[in-house]
Amino acid sequence: MAHALYGERMIGAPLNGVRVLDLTRLLPGPVATLHLADLGADVIKIEDHAAGDYARILGDGPDGISVFYRCVNRNKRGLRLDLKQPQGREVLLRLAAGADIVVESFRPGVSERLGIGYRQLAAVNRKIVYCAITGYGQDGPLASAAGHDLNYIGLSGVLEQIGVDGGRPAIPNLQIGDLLGGAMSAVMGMLAALFDAQRSGQGRLVDVAMSEAVLAHNLFPFFHLQSSGELPPRGGDLLSGGDAGYAVYATADGRYMAVAPLEEKFWAVFCATLGRPEWLPLHGARGAQAATLRHELAALFASRDQAYWQELFAGVDCCVTPVLSVNEALAHPHFVARGMTVQADGVRQYAPPVKLSGWVFSVERAAPTPGEHSAEILSAAGFSRAEIDRLQASGVL
Repeated sequence: MAHALYGERMIGAPLNGVRVLDLTRLLPGPVATLHLADLGADVIKIEDHAAGDYARILGDGPDGISVFYRCVNRNKRGLRLDLKQPQGREVLLRLAAGADIVVESFRPGVSERLGIGYRQLAAVNRKIVYCAITGYGQDGPLASAAGHDLNYIGLSGVLEQIGVDGGRPAIPNLQIGDLLGGAMSAVMGMLAALFDAQRSGQGRLVDVAMSEAVLAHNLFPFFHLQSSGELPPRGGDLLSGGDAGYAVYATADGRYMAVAPLEEKFWAVFCATLGRPEWLPLHGARGAQAATLRHELAALFASRDQAYWQELFAGVDCCVTPVLSVNEALAHPHFVARGMTVQADGVRQYAPPVKLSGWVFSVERAAPTPGEHSAEILSAAGFSRAEIDRLQASGVL
């Protein structure tokens, strides 16, 4: 969706001309390369002949292909390649010679054993940016250990702090390790290395550990530990329950309001809107005072339905908003005006979360079927028709 804020002159997608070989599957890697593809990169999704990317069957979707797979693999081309055959390795090396980025999510050492590790690819293309996404990094005691998002946030100290006072750790439904670590940190590393490679002519290995990305962003407990020598109890930190002015309050109809007038100027507007001037001196209250204030706020919000509070605070600039369901968020006038969803490939999809002047996002390609563009990709890379036919006949493609 175009927006007047960004001007009218179109200058094209920022990553136009960048070629990415994507050997990942499921969530972290495919979301990382989704961002690159949406920004104009030519992402070639490379799958094996066995399961391939089994995100295709994780959930329902049109024609048996999941919504999950369709949404995180749009704007990519598909190539099927058996990397366990020597000819498959040779195909990848030839493709890497003309690529800018390679992304994989194997356990450490696997790509080297296949003959497609960073050193092997850098030998044919010194500018190559090689991103390896793992749970624990390329070295260290846990380098070869299996893991999932829950393990990464558990080991990094994040999960221990999530939840309410007196409760058990709560599992977030936003995959923090996979998305903050495996996707966004990978994109940051790849783009930084790509920028340098374009300038210096030398590529890099980008070693992304999802557990480390989570650890490095677990900021407030880290700050608290150094300033006081101990961690706050679960649900007791400033932003997780310690401040009554930063909390979730239930309404009479079983819905919730997100109440966050942290700064004194917002707190003053909040108190005035509620007609409670006696709360003004309680800004930033802690301990028993905070507990009493929280009880009074809970009673007040529980006296009316969410719709009442939503209407009362509409247009009031003090950081109070309703807690919406996903379907309500998608219908919210702000996200609609910002064009945050598109209809493509038979399903509703999110638009990119970054908008740039001179470029309008669009879904140019549906998520590929296995090997859908194999012949097209190899032909553009200089393979003859006879070579492609031989590779297909031998089961490499």
